[in-house]
Amino acid sequence: MAEHGLIIKQDTGGKRLEMQCEHQNGLLYVVPGDSSWVCSEELRHAHALAGFFRELMELDDDRVQGLMQKWGLYYRPRDLVTDEPGKGESD
Repeated sequence: MAEHGLIIKQDTGGKRLEMQCEHQNGLLYVVPGDSSWVCSEELRHAHALAGFFRELMELDDDRVQGLMQKWGLYYRPRDLVTDEPGKGESD
């Protein structure tokens, strides 16, 4: 029986996000890109997805907003967390 849910697997050259339930099934590949080189390989998937969604929402496109609402997805960028006291505190 196939695993359901969101499963992250290391793949050659990147990560593979498997998304499956009884009604949908898909794969999202995260590989090195022009904007993801700054992050480590271990965190590239988080960097790429957060950056992608931030830029997608900055388009301020009604079609994108409509699709996000249709599927119950909402994205909000957050401050970066740093080791320096008082700087970049995240909620």
